Amino acid sequence: MSTPTPRDRIISGASIVLLIATVKLLFHLLTASRYGIFRDELYYLACADHLDWGYVDQPPLIAGIAWFARHVFGDSLLGLRLLPAIAGAALVWLAGTLAREMGGGRFAQALAAVSVACGPIYLVFHHWITMNAFEPLIWMGCAWCVMRAIRLSEPRYWLGFGAFAGIGMENKYSVAFFIVGVVIGLLLSPERRFFRSRWMWTGALAAFLIFLPNLVWLIRHDFPFLELMNNVRRSGRDIVRGPVAFVLDQAMLMNPLLFPLWIGGLAWVLFNRAGRRYAVLGWTYLVMLVLFITLKGKNYYLAPAYPMLLAAGAVAFEQITSKRIAWSRPVYLVLIIAGSAMIAPLFAPILPVETYIRYQKFLDLEPPKAENQQNGPLPQYFADEFGWEEMTRAVAKVYFSLPTSERTNTAIFANSYGQAGAIDFFGPKYGLPKAISGHQNYWYWGPRGYTGETVIVLGSDGRGDREHFATVEAAGRVEHPYSRLDEHFDIFLCRGLKVNLQTLWPEVKHWN
Repeated sequence: MSTPTPRDRIISGASIVLLIATVKLLFHLLTASRYGIFRDELYYLACADHLDWGYVDQPPLIAGIAWFARHVFGDSLLGLRLLPAIAGAALVWLAGTLAREMGGGRFAQALAAVSVACGPIYLVFHHWITMNAFEPLIWMGCAWCVMRAIRLSEPRYWLGFGAFAGIGMENKYSVAFFIVGVVIGLLLSPERRFFRSRWMWTGALAAFLIFLPNLVWLIRHDFPFLELMNNVRRSGRDIVRGPVAFVLDQAMLMNPLLFPLWIGGLAWVLFNRAGRRYAVLGWTYLVMLVLFITLKGKNYYLAPAYPMLLAAGAVAFEQITSKRIAWSRPVYLVLIIAGSAMIAPLFAPILPVETYIRYQKFLDLEPPKAENQQNGPLPQYFADEFGWEEMTRAVAKVYFSLPTSERTNTAIFANSYGQAGAIDFFGPKYGLPKAISGHQNYWYWGPRGYTGETVIVLGSDGRGDREHFATVEAAGRVEHPYSRLDEHFDIFLCRGLKVNLQTLWPEVKHWN
């Protein structure tokens, strides 16, 4: 065997993948501050001020990550979004690594990395500090352990799988579907032999122990997440897709040009002689697809699974183009990059807002929706980055219009965690106290000692909240041209709560 030359190392598959991952990182850092802070980011930062082993609507990891980012990097958008950008770059690198594990050469590794780097849904995910930014990386860490266990016939990797799975359960509960898929995939393949290994059960124990603190929290709080999910289903908040529409959404979220690649990857691991050894991963995807369609999950819930299929598809494409049609390799890569460049502004904050609106109209292409929200000119994921500081400024105007003696006992009540999170984040700049709310985990944090003699209420939740006061007057208005239409509301100055707020608080709970 010849010794690799310096040139071979520079243009090796690993080097190319690292370069693509670096480009992905730089892209997200350069666009991190383009628009504003995202609704969920505001909420996770609020959770970071109340570190706990669980929350109504998520496990504890994201609050810990938000706490770390804020204390190390500060409140700038670049600082808050550095870790998600790194997670995106790591996912690109891992996609290339998965392709190499499956036997892919330099081209397959590069194709897998480019495909993940260009995936529209990942452009969205890795722009914010949210659970979704880290979920794909955790899932693919699990997939890597599965592949290594199979390829090397080394059961010790199931301990690593268990560690990743446990961390995943502390990040977002949807990893449970991936775990179920892997278990069923093992049962449907010769790899069921691993169930006889103590390492498989040691890994399961590791996952359980890592998840245990959150599980204890859930038990002590009567599983609020299940109550929340039941409320969401009854409210009709999420858009429910039929099987065909759900699959079509996958094609759009992953870029239509990548559809043949991940479908080909699925076929390769299920039917190809060389790929069938990794059939567990194919069955895992199919199980999750059926579960999410059956349980009416959001269309992006499957997104973390695609890097493994794209890696498999890249290996398959490399194999079938190795001889007569090798010319198709650069052609397909150019198509992916050019097509992704065309639609990237729809999923990443590249263009000024007005230019974005004109560009979207020009393309006549609307990204798939996941929730029934009243959007304005922007899709939900961009609209939720606008209006928060302006809203806080409007509240401050009402707050400081009150006499000093009255301000001391004036509460700011928000009807959503986004509103409350914005008051908590921007409020110190405008001299405002922390907000209170009955929405999601804010309800657990209580009324902060307020009695309700004077309350500034942000909008109305439609449940007769203003009827609880002796007097109610519209004192301000929030209306940003780019925000969601349901974030256009009046600010009410309410006085004389008829029941002490401490007593009324149990009825304020609003989980949806």
